[in-house]
Amino acid sequence: MFLNTDSKHIWLNGEFYKWDDAKIHALSHTLHYGLGVFEGLRAYKGNQNGSIFRLKDHTERLFSAASKINIKIPYTQTELNQLQKDVLIKNNLEEAYIRPFIFLGPEELGLRANNLSTNVGIACWEWPSYMDPEKKVNGISIVTSPYNQFENPLYSNNKIIGTYVNSIMALHDAIERGSDEALLLDSNENISEGSGENLFIVKDEELITPTPDNCLNGITRQSIIKIAQDENIDVIEKKLKYEDLVDADEAFFTGTAVEVTPISKVDETTIGDSMIGPITKKLQKIFTDTVTNKNKKYAHWLDPIN
Repeated sequence: MFLNTDSKHIWLNGEFYKWDDAKIHALSHTLHYGLGVFEGLRAYKGNQNGSIFRLKDHTERLFSAASKINIKIPYTQTELNQLQKDVLIKNNLEEAYIRPFIFLGPEELGLRANNLSTNVGIACWEWPSYMDPEKKVNGISIVTSPYNQFENPLYSNNKIIGTYVNSIMALHDAIERGSDEALLLDSNENISEGSGENLFIVKDEELITPTPDNCLNGITRQSIIKIAQDENIDVIEKKLKYEDLVDADEAFFTGTAVEVTPISKVDETTIGDSMIGPITKKLQKIFTDTVTNKNKKYAHWLDPIN
């Protein structure tokens, strides 16, 4: 996934380090207990210079998640917004994936540890489409995961480092079973999300998505809802069952990594015509045009790097 790291730098606690020199202590509290937060966002090269998609919203979510686990980030949101741009400039990148992360230091171990340092890092790298471009048209296959989604909103609604073990296990299980992604349900068999994506279905020209009770209210998810509403597509948020998905006319995932990716098969059931449907295709194009600064209607979602 990482390309040309020899000349890349990572920002850590106020300094730039060469990619291989950005080290953390082996007894970092977060390494042992998972108490930390992160974000994932992307910069796109448009018809002029690169821009970061919904930078302020991602940073706000990072701070919100940190506050919920009693971590105070030693920078302001404004400072961290600029630092993310600085990291792109330092690495000479206009199109990249950006990963700000907050972790606790090695001063003490144990669940009762206090007086821990709060560390802040930002990395970025070239990251082509998470899914094969062909799958953006033909769709991906997903399987129902044996791993249920967390039903604690603290874990399911925030990008807390330790909670992603469940997503990793679900994704690896899906890949081992010959699929592209996993479908996570809650204990009441309501659809939650993918291993790291929000899910939408289309039925009778209505766009339907699970309520974010037990899934991340993704920023791409929010963007697609807004775009759909602006296109006069009815959007419904409600609890969805597995049967709703397999009976859908179209289905797709959204997320920073997958952007808008159609789902063509769930377990052994084909969705719709087994490739991208008309509403998914329309939303996918508007989203792509938006992040690449071709659709000026949503230009306020873009923060120029320079």
